[in-house]
Amino acid sequence: MHLADMVLDGNVRSAARLMRDIDDARPEAVEELKLLYPRTGNAYIIGITGPPGAGKSTLVDQLTNTFRQRGKKVGVVAIDPTSPFTGGAILGDRIRMSRHAADEGVFIRSLATRGALGGLSRSTSDVALVLDGLGMDVVIIETVGVGQDEVDIVKAAHTTCVVMVPGLGDDIQAIKAGILEIGDVFVVNKADRDGADRTARELENMLEMRKASEGSWTPKVKRTVAQLGKGIDELVDEILAHRDYLFSSGTINDFLRERNKRHFVEILRDSLLKQAMATMEQEGGLNQVLDRIGSNEIDPYSAAEDVLSKMVGCAAE
Repeated sequence: MHLADMVLDGNVRSAARLMRDIDDARPEAVEELKLLYPRTGNAYIIGITGPPGAGKSTLVDQLTNTFRQRGKKVGVVAIDPTSPFTGGAILGDRIRMSRHAADEGVFIRSLATRGALGGLSRSTSDVALVLDGLGMDVVIIETVGVGQDEVDIVKAAHTTCVVMVPGLGDDIQAIKAGILEIGDVFVVNKADRDGADRTARELENMLEMRKASEGSWTPKVKRTVAQLGKGIDELVDEILAHRDYLFSSGTINDFLRERNKRHFVEILRDSLLKQAMATMEQEGGLNQVLDRIGSNEIDPYSAAEDVLSKMVGCAAE
């Protein structure tokens, strides 16, 4: 029996094993994903992103608790920094969400960034796919602490929540051209701190300056104190309001098409790179190509074209 079939039957151990295979980039995982993909698409994916120290993990913990109270099964993909010693995830997020460990309706998976930029791991989308197949109603993806250009979460999540905290001040101005442009919901967490009202006003003012077409979604700013569980119900309601907008307006179709395009292009890029490396290996490997470039025997552009032409030739045979 395939792992994919066992995942669809709700086997948690099989899901964990498939996620491990995906994160380790094992070839057999791709075959399982091919079987799993046609049976997915039911989970609603929520992205939680923001700068380090914004309280994202505590917020995810409270969101998980609230969705469980509303009868939803929840999967969590927590992107942690990569350990410099093992290359794996530093499991801070899983520790902070430990109260859900005995809940069969919650599955938490930590992933290491492993050098990937954008706040996500390369395997994030596929791991979320497994959680979808496992029967999770909601999948929450928490990014590693991100900055202006690290906005890949918008490619994976139906609803993206951008979390800020009081005290950033002018730092909000510095990142508005990046992360502030991707949010569907904005959250001022730790709203019991001094300066929370000012932070919320700054966010609201910047959102008012965004150019939006008629009938498009207008992001709101919500206040939470995740440590105390305050404002979480209101945040969940706003997330669900955005979900309703996506489906009622038909915007969901454009989103899914764009997400499928990005996912396909990423898979194609990775596959072509692997094939190119295999082609070079037959000709002496990457080092030989680098030696030829270093000695000016060939320029890097011609070298790349040469590899591509050999790939096409092999495919034609």
